[in-house]
Amino acid sequence: MDKKNKSFSPYFTESDAEQVRAAFLVAGHLEGHTSITEFIEAATMREVRRLQRKYNAGKKWPGVPAGALRRGRRTREEIRRQNAEPT
Repeated sequence: MDKKNKSFSPYFTESDAEQVRAAFLVAGHLEGHTSITEFIEAATMREVRRLQRKYNAGKKWPGVPAGALRRGRRTREEIRRQNAEPT
């Protein structure tokens, strides 16, 4: 198991953060989560594993070091362009 010594913080809208806290408060203990961090980590890693199965034959990708990704939310222009693209 990996040693937990690196971290980063996801950002949520206020309403999404309220729902995350509510879900943890109401059901976290029923699902075995002892902290909000553990709850968010479990949900995130479940999605990572789903993406690995879908796009990488179920294998882990090479790690990406801290600082290699762009920080912050998308700009309004990026969101507009994404919404304009046909799906």
